[in-house]
Amino acid sequence: MNSADDPRDVDAAEEAPQYWVAHVRRVLAEDERTAELGVRVNIRGSHIHLSGEVATEARKSELDHVLGELAPRMRVHNDVRIVDAREPTRREELR
Repeated sequence: MNSADDPRDVDAAEEAPQYWVAHVRRVLAEDERTAELGVRVNIRGSHIHLSGEVATEARKSELDHVLGELAPRMRVHNDVRIVDAREPTRREELR
């Protein structure tokens, strides 16, 4: 990636939000610390809003860390929920 393509060199408010959303989603999916496909991203001005579900608190925290590196001048609102992805401990009864 050359410096012209590096989003940290550009103010996100100057770029079309849909391009930033696509870029953020790609980074969250490809970064080994997050590897998340199910996180929804919404960008308004200098705010990035995350929603969706992840399996652990550590993964949620890594989302903030990765976005802090990607867009240090933007404010991140992380509303991602933690879901229990463990195997069920008892049988489910269908009626």
